[in-house]
Amino acid sequence: MPNMKVVDMAGKEVGEIALSDVIFGAEVNPSVLHTAVRAYLLNQRQGTQSTLTRSEVSGGGKKPWKQKGTGHARQGSTRSPQWTHGGIALGPKPRSYRVSLNKKMKRAALFGALTSKVAEESLVIVDSIVAESYSTKAMVAFLDAVSGAKKTLIVLPAVDEKVVKSCDNIPGVKTTVYNSINVYDILNCDKLVLAKGAAEKIQEVYVK
Repeated sequence: MPNMKVVDMAGKEVGEIALSDVIFGAEVNPSVLHTAVRAYLLNQRQGTQSTLTRSEVSGGGKKPWKQKGTGHARQGSTRSPQWTHGGIALGPKPRSYRVSLNKKMKRAALFGALTSKVAEESLVIVDSIVAESYSTKAMVAFLDAVSGAKKTLIVLPAVDEKVVKSCDNIPGVKTTVYNSINVYDILNCDKLVLAKGAAEKIQEVYVK
């Protein structure tokens, strides 16, 4: 893959970086991307929803009326599902929604997502992303210069508290570090802003 330009926080070109074809020039498989996104979203679910069955609601110990001769349908408990305040039939109970992907599929999905951003020209490499102080205004100016998109994902080489906190109040902006990126966040953003150090570490980890 040809070299990609590197810009500073003002959006001016300051150099180039060589990106690996293994990561940023991989095959984009929509089926694998779909599977990875679905797995990510399912794994975010807590699965703690729970309804009360007829055995868990209070009351209903006495038969409402005798079996025959009343003209009513036979009933055994006022806590059957058809009664008001009765139990819920076939309602949700706590469960795990977790889906596991093998290592090969995870890598294929991640590489495909990064490659798609390169193909869409939605990847920006920034020489260094730093904040001298906690300033949302400064980060807004930085994003206007290099991104200009409604939804931006900023990837850092290490946690920078000032950058993270300064971006927290900006709608549509999310920050993460290179070893925590996921396919969903990459595909969900309009612009992927990679610090040069983060790009180098991604290549260092995945290119053998």
